[in-house]
Amino acid sequence: MSAAAALDSAAPPETGTPPVAARVRRAERRDDLTLLLLAVPALLVIVSILIVPLLWLVGNSFVRDGGFTFANYQRILTDPFYATVIWETVKVAGLVMLITGVCGYVIAYSLTLMPPWASNVCLVLVALPFWTSALVRTYAWLALLQKRGVINKFLLGTGLIDEPVQMVNNLFGTYVGMVHVMLPLMVFPIYAALRRIDANYMRAAYSFGASPVYAFWRVYFPLSRPGLAAGSLIVFVLSLGFYITPALLGGGKVLMIAPVIARDINFNRDGGPASATAAIVVAAVLAIFAVGRRLAEKERIR
Repeated sequence: MSAAAALDSAAPPETGTPPVAARVRRAERRDDLTLLLLAVPALLVIVSILIVPLLWLVGNSFVRDGGFTFANYQRILTDPFYATVIWETVKVAGLVMLITGVCGYVIAYSLTLMPPWASNVCLVLVALPFWTSALVRTYAWLALLQKRGVINKFLLGTGLIDEPVQMVNNLFGTYVGMVHVMLPLMVFPIYAALRRIDANYMRAAYSFGASPVYAFWRVYFPLSRPGLAAGSLIVFVLSLGFYITPALLGGGKVLMIAPVIARDINFNRDGGPASATAAIVVAAVLAIFAVGRRLAEKERIR
């Protein structure tokens, strides 16, 4: 009896039932199709309110006088005014990120030292600005910081100043309003990162003779960098598109991208440069997120 005949005689009889692997693959395909069908309504919403307007924006940026042109982008790249606006926007967003990073880290670190009930109460207080409209918050700061506002009246009454201090219609008021709005978005990621740090790491550093400052910078702070990086990325990107706060507290004297886009549309009636500027902002934001994601992956690997 040959070997092939022996294998044939030892093989199990055909039962007509497909192999288990084939049935599993078919079940997976059915599950994938079901999930895709369930996701169709959400995909339609995303396409209709995000993708379609974005494509229209990009297409409109290449239109001028009814024809296709690169003149809108050429104007932005060659006009010194737009270079000044972009630099001012990046500078304001960067400084707001730095201020909120320092203040947010101090607040988040303080929350980790509190009892659980106290930290929960403070977290609610930190999140409280989210429950109020941005317009209301901005007008509240306007009432506090203007020349006849509460702060100037208090300073004049105490004799600390002889005349009202200009705290609105300038960069100072813009920074104050933006930091107030962005601070919770910095505190929460940092606090989440700090809560995951095991306290035994610091105790181990102390046991090896490290001072509190050295142990903080060499052990504690590196472990909290992912939360700080996430908060910084969120604050910087959102600060690039601020409109209400610079327009009201800046008094039109703070040149940022969003008010310039609104000016081109509302006053100049020129949608081409406005669309091109907005498209550049969207591209910059996507690039920032891509770089941030790449750096986060390298940090996890390291």
